[in-house]
Amino acid sequence: MSRRVTVAAAQLGPVGRTEPRRAVVDRMLALLHDAHRRGAQLVVYPELALTTFFPRWWTEPLADADRWFETEMPGPATKPLFEQAASLGVGFYLGYAELTPDGHRYNSAVLVARDGSKVATFRKVHIPGHEHYEPWRPFQHLERYYFEPGPDGFGVWEAFGARIGMMICYDRRWPETYRVMGLQGVELILCGYNTPVHYPPDPSQDALASFHNHLVMQAGAYQNGTWVVAAGKGGVEEGVDALAQSAIIAPSGQVVAQALTTGDEVVVAECDLDWCDRYKQTLFDFSRYRRPEVYGIICAPRGAQAAAGQAGDG
Repeated sequence: MSRRVTVAAAQLGPVGRTEPRRAVVDRMLALLHDAHRRGAQLVVYPELALTTFFPRWWTEPLADADRWFETEMPGPATKPLFEQAASLGVGFYLGYAELTPDGHRYNSAVLVARDGSKVATFRKVHIPGHEHYEPWRPFQHLERYYFEPGPDGFGVWEAFGARIGMMICYDRRWPETYRVMGLQGVELILCGYNTPVHYPPDPSQDALASFHNHLVMQAGAYQNGTWVVAAGKGGVEEGVDALAQSAIIAPSGQVVAQALTTGDEVVVAECDLDWCDRYKQTLFDFSRYRRPEVYGIICAPRGAQAAAGQAGDG
C-alpha cells in the first residue's frame, strides 16, 4: 500500500501594516477550513504570515520593531489556530518572526502535528537583503537588520507519515538547502515565502521572478526525489507587488497544483510519498552515484571559492 498525505498550500493576499494579528488569523482559519473540506491533512502558510512584511521599512532603535515579533508560540493571537487545527485533525506549518527569551531574532517557522502539538521549529538559514538603510531603494529589504541566520541548519523530522523538512523563502534558491535534506532522506519539504516582484539591485530580473520562483523548487524536488509545498503572500501589500504562484511540486519536478490568484487561496494535492523512491533509487541514488570526494569546494569558507577561481585563471 502506497503512503499518501494530502497537503495544502494556503496562500495569503496582502496583509496591511495596521491589520491586527487576530484578523489575519481569522483569514488563516478560513483557509484551514477550506483545506480541511478538501481533504488536507497538512496546511502550509507563508513566511511571516501573521504580519505585513515589515523588513521593507527601517526602524530605529531595533527594539521598536518588537511589536512584529512573537515571544511565544502559540500566543494569544495564534492559540485559536492551534485549537481549531487540532479540532479538525489538521497539522500546519506557520511562518513568523520569533523573539527568543534571550533576545535573539529569527525568521522562523513552526511545524504542528494534527493533534496540535509542536513537531519542530525551523529558523531561516539564508538571510537576504541588506543591514543598513539604503535611501536609493523604492522600498527596503532589511532582513539582515532584523534577523540573525538560523543556527541549526536543515533538519528532517518524522511526521505525517513522511520525512519532512522545512525552509523559508530565500533558502529555496540555494541547491545546498535541498541537498542537505535530501541526504537525510527527505520526502516532503515545506516552504513559506514573501517575494517582491521588483528586485532593485537588478531590475532585469523582474520579468523572470515567477520563472525563477518555480525553477529552483522544481530543480530541488527533482534532484533530491522529494515533494515541495510552497505558500506565498501575494498581491500589492503596502505599495509593493509580491509574487503569488503558491505551488505543490512532485519529485519529478512537475508542478501538480498552483494558485491562480494573488489573494487568499488554497491549493491542494495528494502526495504519494513512494513516488520519491522512483528518483532516490534510480537517477539520484546518492550511495551509488554521488561523488562527495570531488565536491570539497562546496564546503570551503566564504571567499575561498573566488580565490580558487582567480588562482586558476590563465
